[in-house]
Amino acid sequence: MFLVGLTGGIASGKSTVVAVLRELGCAVIDADVIAREVVQPHFKAYQQIVRYFGSEILLENGEINREALGNIIFSHPEKRQLLNSITHPEIQKEMLKQILKYFVLGYRYVILDIPLLFETNRLARFMKYTVLVYCDPPTQLSRLMKRNGLSQAEAEARITSQLPLDEKRKLASHIIDNSGDRESTRRQVLRLHARLEDSLDFLWLRLAAGTVVAGLGGLVYLLLRHFMS
Repeated sequence: MFLVGLTGGIASGKSTVVAVLRELGCAVIDADVIAREVVQPHFKAYQQIVRYFGSEILLENGEINREALGNIIFSHPEKRQLLNSITHPEIQKEMLKQILKYFVLGYRYVILDIPLLFETNRLARFMKYTVLVYCDPPTQLSRLMKRNGLSQAEAEARITSQLPLDEKRKLASHIIDNSGDRESTRRQVLRLHARLEDSLDFLWLRLAAGTVVAGLGGLVYLLLRHFMS
């Protein structure tokens, strides 16, 4: 099994690509979903966040007010770093659990949907391939304005807060151009899926894992024979 990092930009259409991948039966791990889960009250990260940021960031039901917390870290980079230092280890642990689950289930590859894959660069080095969902800047701007009801200035501010798609394009091993219609995007996803399914990386990793397991099994057998004789 190998890992494929999937990323994009705001309003570039990554959710459309993920929907097609799920239809194809691909294993997709959504970092945003996990990020929301690990700050729920029964998780370790929740307690640390409340300790450092105070109870004023809580909703009446005790959950974290993501909007209030977002406003704090948006204007205080040092607090954003603090929050990341709390949540990122928990997110990565949960992602690892899910990766191991898919490995045991025999999936050829697992897609990690990570919005800031290239910005943080912490996880990119573990990916065999990286896929960027791209769209041209004018399309991205118009989609964001329409989707979120933003003015042009507001939409441009949100886009410029991220690494430009043209910069990410240089870093990705595969590009899905979502500037056109859904059918064009779907065809590109199908081609990518076929290419990943045909990759021999899965075979070599399975053989390596099988060799390790067989070796450990042989060692356990010899030890049992030694102590029982």
